[in-house]
Amino acid sequence: MSAGDIFAGQSVENARRSLTNLLRTQGIDSAELDARLLTGAALGLDLTGLISAAKRILTSNEAAQLARFVQRRIDGEPVARILGMKEFWGLPLQLSPDTLVPRPDTETLVEAALELLDATGPRDRPLVIADLGTGSGAILLALLSELSNATGIATDINLDALRTARSNAAQLGLIERAHFVVCDYASALVGGFDLIVSNPPYIPSADIADLDIEVRDHDPLRALDGGTDGLDAYRIIAPEAAQLLVPGGLLVVEVGHDQSDDVAGLMAASGLTLPAPPKADLGGIRRAVSGQKKPR
Repeated sequence: MSAGDIFAGQSVENARRSLTNLLRTQGIDSAELDARLLTGAALGLDLTGLISAAKRILTSNEAAQLARFVQRRIDGEPVARILGMKEFWGLPLQLSPDTLVPRPDTETLVEAALELLDATGPRDRPLVIADLGTGSGAILLALLSELSNATGIATDINLDALRTARSNAAQLGLIERAHFVVCDYASALVGGFDLIVSNPPYIPSADIADLDIEVRDHDPLRALDGGTDGLDAYRIIAPEAAQLLVPGGLLVVEVGHDQSDDVAGLMAASGLTLPAPPKADLGGIRRAVSGQKKPR
């Protein structure tokens, strides 16, 4: 693919249409959306800018940049990786090679946590949250955006991931209520949490090779591989949470397909009760599992 030839001499509108058709021929289901996002990124324009500049001819540098983006997309790189950002819970989040791309399924975890908190009191009460294995900070920052008097601690074993999460907190104006600790899950925390959340690695090791190329080749392996049965992280998190939660405190975790019963069992074995059934995502998969520490 020649960067100089594909989009040279085309208008913004025609370049976007050409890109949409090209991505469709490659079997990319989100071709129209991807084309809009990539064209906008290459030209430095939002949707309004793309519309107003529709008849303008691309410069040679713009055409070359767009062609480079296209080749990366055809090679299987997700648009979010190419752009270096992804929206989650309406919040724009920076990404890095050390963070997962936040996915809509994970918003189910946020919804489940908020529903459980709403059932026990007003959202503006003081709360202390821990997000274990935070990555980009998506879950914690979504919760802080909804809970005006909450504070949170985000942990990750990867320092570069924490730097990304901290940068996102600063960009969103949430840095004063967010703190960041390098450790494995909750190993450096000392307790007193009203809510603990986590989206840990849960893909069985043998299934990694069969994942979609966008995930397998571009998400960090440590954030995917959950061990032989995919449950290694939950065996650590459930007993940690049972020690660190205040009486009545909540644990909410994301799980993979057909894992909700096993994870609920691990929570129960750690002394947590189950305050609600697992919450399903839009695809019907029971995605968010909750446990609660018994009140005194």
